[in-house]
Amino acid sequence: MTEVVASQYQRADPYSSTKTIESRLRARRFAIFRPMLEAALQEKETIEIVDLGGTETYWNIAREFLQAHKGRIRITLVNLEPIEVADRDLFHTVTGDACDPYLFKDNAFDFVHSNSVIEHVGDWECIEKFANNVLRLGKRHYVQTPNYWFPLEPHFRFPAFQWLPVSVRTWMLTRWNLGFFSREADWSSASEVIDSINLLNSRQMEQLFAGSDVRHEWLLGMPKSVLAMGESYKATHLTTIRHDRQPANTPGLAPTLSDTRHSQPARKSSTA
Repeated sequence: MTEVVASQYQRADPYSSTKTIESRLRARRFAIFRPMLEAALQEKETIEIVDLGGTETYWNIAREFLQAHKGRIRITLVNLEPIEVADRDLFHTVTGDACDPYLFKDNAFDFVHSNSVIEHVGDWECIEKFANNVLRLGKRHYVQTPNYWFPLEPHFRFPAFQWLPVSVRTWMLTRWNLGFFSREADWSSASEVIDSINLLNSRQMEQLFAGSDVRHEWLLGMPKSVLAMGESYKATHLTTIRHDRQPANTPGLAPTLSDTRHSQPARKSSTA
């Protein structure tokens, strides 16, 4: 039997076709937050959007909408590493940390967007900082994250993976390619990958985005993702973050996020 070499492992891009489940879910999500963009365009001739951890490819879900409002929308993409964009009239790129409390001025944007990023930013303190930025940077916001209680873990593509002990998950990644991740050659590297992803549930999202409309995205009759959207509080109400308010291990709540060794993930993978 031929062994698959980790460095040669590549998973097919789930967004290369509009017919994949991932692409259809993203299209459904745009239908949810599109009214917020339309409301912003009613108020102003031109609007500014910031997408924390976003890419140009992601916005293909809104291609027709963006074309219809060409010249009236500007999207700023914020990522830890520099990225290239083809449409420089529409997109502006910024290399920065989406958890940085000094990232942009308060209310610098009309709409703050993030898709499948908050679970990658690090420990609970980093997650709170990220959420605080979402709320202070713009009048309206939309945040999506995979649901901790959905039985298929979306990054590693393995049933109940997130519910297994950390040691078991780490061991599995040293043995096999899992989802978007190649097999790691040593325990330390595998542990780094496992620590870099912390799934959230609806109760945690309600705590992070108090006052927002928090709802589920459903797939096969089960809540696949958690969405938080709405109008943000005024920035003056968001200057102080309580880092001691970490959720407890209570029934129905995802386990308390461990104080991981990394304030930022070593890797970022696209998910549905």
